[in-house]
Amino acid sequence: MTPLLSLSRLIDKISTGIGKFTMWLILATTLISAGNALVRKIFNIGSNSLLEIQWYLFAAVFLLGAGYGFLRNSHVRIDFLATKLSANARNWIDILGILGVLVPFCSIGIALGWPFFLQAYQSGEMSQNAGGLIRWPAYLLIPTGFALLLMQSVSELIKRVAFLRGAGPDVLSGEDAKSDDQKAAEALEAKLTQELTGVK
Repeated sequence: MTPLLSLSRLIDKISTGIGKFTMWLILATTLISAGNALVRKIFNIGSNSLLEIQWYLFAAVFLLGAGYGFLRNSHVRIDFLATKLSANARNWIDILGILGVLVPFCSIGIALGWPFFLQAYQSGEMSQNAGGLIRWPAYLLIPTGFALLLMQSVSELIKRVAFLRGAGPDVLSGEDAKSDDQKAAEALEAKLTQELTGVK
């Protein structure tokens, strides 16, 4: 189990690095969008390439960041059911979900996305808009994003199995299992409770 856990930690590091990179893409998208809007309003000049790079970057954030989202447990869960289950049951459900849904879904995404990218690359497909961009970089995001999500699903599968075998912690319980939204909501709730009760 130790070599597999080492592999899991390596995948987690890769996903974290890519996730942090996608955060900068959000900033780039925002700046390009704001700059494009200002130039259009002030100087009455528009650029199709700048408009298209916005949705390229927007797509990159969601497709490349999906694996990081899985690592950070920021995807949607039915918490009111999960909290009523035992730790073993939660981990078994995740294992079945990863193997039965996520792995096939990612495999299909890769299998369908790769030829789509190759065709656009080989043909040199361009946007139909005047001054638009080449299309293959956007198409390449599809198989790449699914491959990164599949890679992270392997890491999560290793962690679930490790827990069930007593070789690792339960990543679905405690603070580490909570999404950033859950943590923010709990912090806000605690602050409001302090203000209402006057307890510091």
